[in-house]
Amino acid sequence: MTNVRYLLDVNVLLALVDTDHQHHSLVLRWMGSPGLDWGVCAFTEAGFLRVSTNPKVGFHRIEQANAVLADLATRPGYRYWPIDSSWRTLTAPFISRIFGHQQINDALLLGLAVKENGVLVTLDKGIRYLAEPGLLGHLLVLQ
Repeated sequence: MTNVRYLLDVNVLLALVDTDHQHHSLVLRWMGSPGLDWGVCAFTEAGFLRVSTNPKVGFHRIEQANAVLADLATRPGYRYWPIDSSWRTLTAPFISRIFGHQQINDALLLGLAVKENGVLVTLDKGIRYLAEPGLLGHLLVLQ
């Protein structure tokens, strides 16, 4: 049996490293699963950097945020997910269900998980709409 590969959404990354995040404990418990094969892509890294260094809501300077990403890459089970397809290609399986600008990032990440036969891990229940009807196996919403 092959190991399931998990792609972390930006919100999961933020909850993982921010001890004050309301879902920190939930994400820590999930990340503690033995043999977990998890990772990030350039898009989730950039999203993490954008949010965590924003002076209004963030908790890091850019140097600290980069160090956090470097530390995550040394943890057991970590895998980097390269993106080698266009947004249009990645979102083709569910393009008809994208109806607004707030789904653009979610669509790319879900599309990458589908293309790579992995699972997008998120805290965002709204992504389920993009994955229906046949792609829910590529989505894990932590609750």
